[in-house]
Amino acid sequence: MSTATSNINVYTEGTPNPATMKFLVNKLLTNTSIDFATKESAEKSPFARELFRFNFVTGVFFASNFVTITKAEGSDWADIEPILKEFVKGAVESELKILEEEQKVVDFEGTETEIKIQQILNDYVRPAVEQDGGAISYRSFNEGVVTVELRGSCSGCPSSTITLKAGIENLLKRMVPEVTEVVSEAL
Repeated sequence: MSTATSNINVYTEGTPNPATMKFLVNKLLTNTSIDFATKESAEKSPFARELFRFNFVTGVFFASNFVTITKAEGSDWADIEPILKEFVKGAVESELKILEEEQKVVDFEGTETEIKIQQILNDYVRPAVEQDGGAISYRSFNEGVVTVELRGSCSGCPSSTITLKAGIENLLKRMVPEVTEVVSEAL
């Protein structure tokens, strides 16, 4: 832990998914994305475990400099946003770990086409999806069909199907002629 006190600023952004909100900080939190869709899945994350102590938190997702939080149905952002903002600020200032053990960054793997698909998803799609508080992961490429997993605010978002078909599928079809369709793996 550093001895100098750093000023952590937290600001919030809405996402296309009304049940999620993005809490951005002026510090890098992680070099990857990590999704905790349930309280039980947060066992190895001190930061996520603490967030799940709030009875109105039903999902936690970390990426670069933000945490996307999913609220329970019936909870009002106007009531819980200030509480969560203060918690996130304190957690980042005290350097509460996202993971007890560091995750290894995985290089792209597979055929030349699969590597090209993964590179496009990483370079073009991931930053846009992260802007909305979500993440995308490549799962497979089989007979022209690319399977991805959407997490964070993208999981269960009403506009995720449009993003998937109109955005991601069109981009991949244009840049990788072997791609015929993009589908999302159900969580």
